[in-house]
Amino acid sequence: MKGQLEGKVALVTGSGNGIGRATALAFAREDAKVVVSDIDVFAGEETVEMIRSSGSEATFVKTDVREDSEIRALIEAAVEGYGGLDCAVNNAGIGGDVAAIAENPLENWERVIRINLTGVWLSMKYEIQQMLKQGGGAIVNLASIEGLIAFPGVSPYVASKHGVNGITKAAALEYARANVRVNSVCPGLTDTKMVEQIEESVPEVPTMVAMSPAGRKGRPEEIAEAILWLCSDAASFVTGHAMTVDGGYVVQ
Repeated sequence: MKGQLEGKVALVTGSGNGIGRATALAFAREDAKVVVSDIDVFAGEETVEMIRSSGSEATFVKTDVREDSEIRALIEAAVEGYGGLDCAVNNAGIGGDVAAIAENPLENWERVIRINLTGVWLSMKYEIQQMLKQGGGAIVNLASIEGLIAFPGVSPYVASKHGVNGITKAAALEYARANVRVNSVCPGLTDTKMVEQIEESVPEVPTMVAMSPAGRKGRPEEIAEAILWLCSDAASFVTGHAMTVDGGYVVQ
């Protein structure tokens, strides 16, 4: 139903492309004011232009989610620009290098954990602080089916996404009575640039797609719809949930 987020302010990290961009566009379609955030300035501003050309409001804030000060500045920009923060989607993340644990460099582990897990934790910290001032809000963290199961060669990514699901549940318990809902979405293989890069170094990916009951990759827009629902009032009694959107892959 169009307009279900009318008057609300929504923030999406990593919204320069892929699932993040699709989510920002979905929020705009539902009449939210959207704060687009990405480390890639060109991609982020392109998302803003797409939103504005559709007649909706959006602004871009360059943010490196590894940096505490930049995340604080992002939340401040949302509040200063639009008066508050009602919905936050912590989507920024990377796949990292593909290698078995014995050959995986420490630098790769630290980089993936810093962006995918610490970045989400820091984002939640400042988003929740703002939402407590307002009397509530909704947060969705992007995990993965690799936050529920595991694939070989990507142990830092698997660890980071299991961690995202864990801190999502912890935050949901801590703030449920403060009317701050915190959920995660666990996409399966989705048609994004990150998955394309993984396909180049993981020959098993086409087999994984063939093994999916749906027989295909997901589309970013399909993941965005799940995120949108979790942020909407239709999900007002849902918190601490890890929603799988994977074409049935993990139930096999």
